[in-house]
Amino acid sequence: MKKVSPLHTARRRTGLFFAAPALILVAAFLGIPIIQAGYFSFTEWNGITAIWHGISTYSHELHNPIFWRVLQNNGYLLLGVPIAILLPMGIAFLLNEKVVGWKVFRTIYFLPTAISWVVIGMVSMRFFAQEGLLNGLLRGMGLGFIKTDLLSSEQGALFAVGITFIWSMVGTNTIIFLTGMATLDQSLNEAARMDGASNVRIFRSITLPQLSRFIQFSFIITIISAFTALFSLIFVMTGGGPGFGTTTLEFFIYQSAFSRGDFGTGAMLGVLLFFMMAILGIGQLLIMRNRDE
Repeated sequence: MKKVSPLHTARRRTGLFFAAPALILVAAFLGIPIIQAGYFSFTEWNGITAIWHGISTYSHELHNPIFWRVLQNNGYLLLGVPIAILLPMGIAFLLNEKVVGWKVFRTIYFLPTAISWVVIGMVSMRFFAQEGLLNGLLRGMGLGFIKTDLLSSEQGALFAVGITFIWSMVGTNTIIFLTGMATLDQSLNEAARMDGASNVRIFRSITLPQLSRFIQFSFIITIISAFTALFSLIFVMTGGGPGFGTTTLEFFIYQSAFSRGDFGTGAMLGVLLFFMMAILGIGQLLIMRNRDE
């Protein structure tokens, strides 16, 4: 058994001492509400009185077709995750090559990151509306016969939300990949160019393998955003409709708790979302640890 030195023990105690205030605050403002949400998820709670129902609250919701429809919407949005990663990766590669005007383009691509989800939702609503900018552009190109009204149908509205989600993630992921590329060994790229390798070959064989950690980080950030960061966007663009066409699990929690006053179901859905994100995060950490080993 390895003996722990007194110095190591002293450092650990000092670290715990200075971390204690932050840990107490986290426990008070996050830990306690999470425990309360776990308790109320087993109850029928109207915000004032709670009636204990136990595990039946979960089984009842798992047999609710609307719940599965909501998860299906989340699944469809996840189809945009690869695009929301690969597109910024390609943009970052071009910007890293210092193309003409790369500083201006870097600012342009980063702009969506500096805009709130509410503003993005309002701009997208105007863009995809029946008399919006999209149809104006189509008319300007002589394609006025392709008149769209995406926000009026369930499939079209979800597609519009997905496109907006991808666009909103471009700036964040571009910065992530630019940061990663700035840390790479450029001598490998120069040696490959001297051997006649094309930019595409350099990117696939040299740059991409060295960006694995940044790709993983971008992936987890994009997945979490798809599940937990679209409330404002959906609220402004579609209000979850038409029907439940654009209602995600996050938005369904709001509808259950604050629109219908069923805070018990809202707490239960929040617990489910919490565990889904926890499983995703733990799985990602395990994958990264296995690769390091």
